[in-house]
Amino acid sequence: MTKPSDWHLETRLIRAGRSDNEAALAPVLWTSTTFVTPTVEEGRAMATSSRSRRFYTRYGNPTVNQFEDAIAELEGAECARAFASGMGAISAVLLGLCSSGDHVVAQKQLYAGTQLLLQSAAPRFGIDVTFVDATVPGAFAEAVIPGKTVVVFAETPANPRLALADLSELGAIAGPITVVDSTFATPLGQTPLDYGVDLVVHSATKAIAGHNDATLGVVAGSQELIDWLWQFAVLQGANAAPFDAMNGLRGLRTLGVRYRRQTESAIEIAQQLVDVEGVSDVIHPGLDSHPQRALVKKQMNLTGGLLTFELAGGLPAGERLVSSTEIAQLATSLGGPETLITHPASTTHVGLTPEEMIDAGITEGTIRLSVGLEDPVDIMEDLVQGLSSTS
Repeated sequence: MTKPSDWHLETRLIRAGRSDNEAALAPVLWTSTTFVTPTVEEGRAMATSSRSRRFYTRYGNPTVNQFEDAIAELEGAECARAFASGMGAISAVLLGLCSSGDHVVAQKQLYAGTQLLLQSAAPRFGIDVTFVDATVPGAFAEAVIPGKTVVVFAETPANPRLALADLSELGAIAGPITVVDSTFATPLGQTPLDYGVDLVVHSATKAIAGHNDATLGVVAGSQELIDWLWQFAVLQGANAAPFDAMNGLRGLRTLGVRYRRQTESAIEIAQQLVDVEGVSDVIHPGLDSHPQRALVKKQMNLTGGLLTFELAGGLPAGERLVSSTEIAQLATSLGGPETLITHPASTTHVGLTPEEMIDAGITEGTIRLSVGLEDPVDIMEDLVQGLSSTS
């Protein structure tokens, strides 16, 4: 008999996170906020140890714990902690690990929420931040200040232009705790811990849950680091809701077929967009034209359903396109069954200054497309129809 650790990842997606299921095939929803404590001694132990499964749901909950177990198994981590959102997870990592006087190295190409957290909240807590270009070899390591830098934070592929950070370089940095936001890649696309990275973060709201019905974040890594973050998380209070964790588990069961189909469709659409009038650039890690294609081949197994393209017509063309498509719906999330289209300059990154937009590689004509599960022929025809309205 083969061991679960020998199974392929897509088999483990189906089997992971079932320790409290008994005979149930579907994820079991534990709605209780609190549980009867058997004895005073056991209550004391649960109140002072991490990941208590049946004590108080802010500390732990059987449904949430099973989702955490599944993510830890898929990422090759010792354990994980789930949060009420991806930003809840990122906030816990940065504020739970850093104190006043500490230093963080992060990349310029980031999800805007993370960037604003680092630019606004971190300084208020006395945390210094240095931003680097993740595409420049050695940039992260060069910015580390020995004895002061506590966290090196990367997002790869990055939002929205899908630039990559080199996971091997990150894993080789000694001293600071290295963290990778792997939301776009999911465990199917890459497993950062295999490269020596300390913590991996996901906004599981996106492709992992995959149905636009769960708001969920998760951090996975060593037991030592997760235990430290668990203590902060209990005080922070941004714990995952059992219902969302249940939907996260359900999403994992179909992640393999969804993510593979979305990858294939995104590449097909990207290849066709290259030749469409009015489109000046198309970016997807699966295209040979991606500026970091060699790195893509080195560290990514699947390249995902996100693609970005530039419109020569700038802001007016971008606004007309996202307002005229029918299958591609105007919404800011990603990874679900529906194709979603976003104009980052007016939505996801609207809070950035013009200079910060340039650093992030975003122009007024940048369009981000989250390819869904519709037929790619229909999606492409929808985009062509929308693009005709911009010319």
